[in-house]
Amino acid sequence: MTNSPIKHAPHLPPTTATTDHQLRSPKSNRGLRKLQSAHQLSSNYAASNTPSLISQQRQQQQQRNTSSSHNTQPPQIPPLPTFSSHHRTRSNSDAVIPNAPSNTSSNRRAAVPRRNPANQNPREELEAMVRQGPQGDLQTELARLRHLVLCEGLLADSDGMSQLRIYVWLILLNAPAIPTDSYLELIRRGASPAYSKIRNDTFRTLATNPLFKRRVSEASLIRLLNAIAWKLHDAKIEKLGDSTKVNSANELGSPELQHASPVVKHAQGPPTTTATDGSEAGGTEPGIYVQGMNVLCAPFLYAARSEAEAFVAFHMFVTRECPGYVRGAMDGVHKGLALVDKCLAIVDPKLSTYLQSKHMKAELYAFASVLTMCACTPPLPEVLQIWDFLFAYGPHLNILCICAQLVIMRETLLTSPSPTKLLRSFPPLQAKFIIEITVSNLRKIPADVYGELVHHAE
Repeated sequence: MTNSPIKHAPHLPPTTATTDHQLRSPKSNRGLRKLQSAHQLSSNYAASNTPSLISQQRQQQQQRNTSSSHNTQPPQIPPLPTFSSHHRTRSNSDAVIPNAPSNTSSNRRAAVPRRNPANQNPREELEAMVRQGPQGDLQTELARLRHLVLCEGLLADSDGMSQLRIYVWLILLNAPAIPTDSYLELIRRGASPAYSKIRNDTFRTLATNPLFKRRVSEASLIRLLNAIAWKLHDAKIEKLGDSTKVNSANELGSPELQHASPVVKHAQGPPTTTATDGSEAGGTEPGIYVQGMNVLCAPFLYAARSEAEAFVAFHMFVTRECPGYVRGAMDGVHKGLALVDKCLAIVDPKLSTYLQSKHMKAELYAFASVLTMCACTPPLPEVLQIWDFLFAYGPHLNILCICAQLVIMRETLLTSPSPTKLLRSFPPLQAKFIIEITVSNLRKIPADVYGELVHHAE
């Protein structure tokens, strides 16, 4: 072992034979002087009446034993270590936690006192609500949580990292707790039928974003998307009533757990016709992967503390909140694009008329923003703040967030003879400004149009 204490122990002095050899044939006068000096020091020490260190230790031990027999006292217990707050590092679900505390009463964390909103500031109340859970009526507590997310926001650093964010998302998504083994079982099954499509997309996921690249590896993205593809594939087979599920596990396990090698896609032969990935499937049948899911998955991996947390949150999101976005025909995305044009005509008729006169429909400039919930537009910390708002009040409000971005660009678009160039890429997100405009414009949306917003991604 590299950390063995034996390797770091002090070296033993040379043997007597070596010393005699050095005395018989000294290499230099300097060596003789060193030997004479050492001999003189040892002679002086031996001539003194001072007892040796070993003798002193034996005497002290005897004195302690004698005194302890007359006066026995319990040993002093050292104080418990205090754990200071630390910054979060990159999540690693494969890391082993050394000296993990056992699940005993002595090692349990002290109970947090029940919160009192009158004595807490909003951020402390939000943290206590996440840590302790609801203290009263569930719907009232959820409404309060949403209000705190909207008005106060989640405390985060300059990189957008927050200790509470992933847990707030899981609460708002009503995601169940799953054992990590359930996620690992999906990974061990190997490459899914959509593996080749996944590999074609993952390497360019937020490729120009240094924050994302520094925290999330491509291998993590491949594993999660491949596990999601298996999960959706199983649900599709179950829905079709096929009792024989394809099990493509191999003896070597999943290659994407190690190197994410492209050889995997050739290990099992061509995919079956019932498991074609969503990017090639047509109609309204559910797919297992569509292009753009890699970008939609990226914020979950960035905000989560482990891949298992990101997996359950992303699965709940694509299966309950926007299943129409991951179907083969992506009908939910196309409905969302039509709603961008309709809502823009309501909140800003002049800008809408101008863009229509230039034949600029939302399907030409807003496809990526609708599909990825604005995750395709930097910076990533601003994306996370917008997602806090969307998870609190509904992902369908992303349509109005896109309209808000157009309203922010209003003057530039109206004065530009060719708005097409400006809309090829949206300007950097301003989360607070976008949310303010969205909430303001929400009052202008009629009830029937709002109903379309709510149900367009189903």
